[in-house]
Amino acid sequence: MAEIEFKSVAKSFGKVGVIAGLDLKVDDGEFIVFVGPSGCGKSTALRMIAGLEETTSGDIRIGGRSMAGLAPSDRNVAMVFQSYALYPHMTVAGNIGFPLKMAGRSSTEIAERVREAADILDLGPYLDRRPAQLSGGQRQRVALGRAIVRHPDVFLFDEPLSNLDADLRVSMRGEIMRLRERIQATMIYVTHDQTEAMTMGDRIAVFAPLRDGHARNLMQVGKPEELYERPSNLFVARFLGSPKMNLMAVADGEAPAFGTLDVAPRPAGRAGAVLLGVRPEDIRIAEAGAPGLAGRIRLVEALGAEYYVHVETAAGELIVRVMDKRLRPEPGDDVSLQPAPGSFHLFDKATGERIEG
Repeated sequence: MAEIEFKSVAKSFGKVGVIAGLDLKVDDGEFIVFVGPSGCGKSTALRMIAGLEETTSGDIRIGGRSMAGLAPSDRNVAMVFQSYALYPHMTVAGNIGFPLKMAGRSSTEIAERVREAADILDLGPYLDRRPAQLSGGQRQRVALGRAIVRHPDVFLFDEPLSNLDADLRVSMRGEIMRLRERIQATMIYVTHDQTEAMTMGDRIAVFAPLRDGHARNLMQVGKPEELYERPSNLFVARFLGSPKMNLMAVADGEAPAFGTLDVAPRPAGRAGAVLLGVRPEDIRIAEAGAPGLAGRIRLVEALGAEYYVHVETAAGELIVRVMDKRLRPEPGDDVSLQPAPGSFHLFDKATGERIEG
């Protein structure tokens, strides 16, 4: 059993707070992704699980056992870093088997486990090569093999694909997802790449930096589609999605973009400015004069399979994601913007929290 639990965990480096009020439970066998911008504490949280950083306060439990004061070698946790950290003078087999050698395992056991890891990662033909003779993707697979060979209860991935080019990133995402299917272990994957987060995890935990005025790091936890379709606050709404969600001011229930909104009553003392959010793919471009929000196209980003169309309107500049290749939007065209029914998101401007209604 390798469930992981953060209980009111905080971490500071001197007077600088990095993590505050972190409460999170990761189920046994779950693949969860920690995502957020640089400085949000996601890698620090990972390092605290591994025992590479101590908590300032609170407790981390693995399998119900407190990790307080426990050395990294006693946690049965394997970590794959952003850097491959391979020994250049060792062969692939030597690199993969090194953790077992340090643990004093027999040469027979080491050879068996190295072969097992190599078979999982298709590294069999490369066992006698050295890292300099491998591609970037092969080196990353060796780093994965070094983690697999330990048979850990928990796998921790700290931005393992950030050094790879775009094609290799896609390929290695598939490798890690296939690895997850073959190895039943709890996995936590840290990234700032929302594509990796949305495509890989059973759940996503969105982190925000404390320095941006947030009282806590953890903004929302849930399934990828849940976070995308019902973000609990402005930070999550704007962080997940490319292009970002469009935001417009609402005054007295009236959105200059799309008419009157039925905003549900809010608790006493919470009345105030409201922001309306609409995702770029939920807006349709119609001919000028049609019902909707009038605007003029300022910029068109042609991405091959789709267009990102920037439209100047009375509500500010909005971005529309156009997937219909029959449309040929051009800068300077007058258009009308029409939102899809039920596509609005409402947020309290002061607190950033989602408003239901």
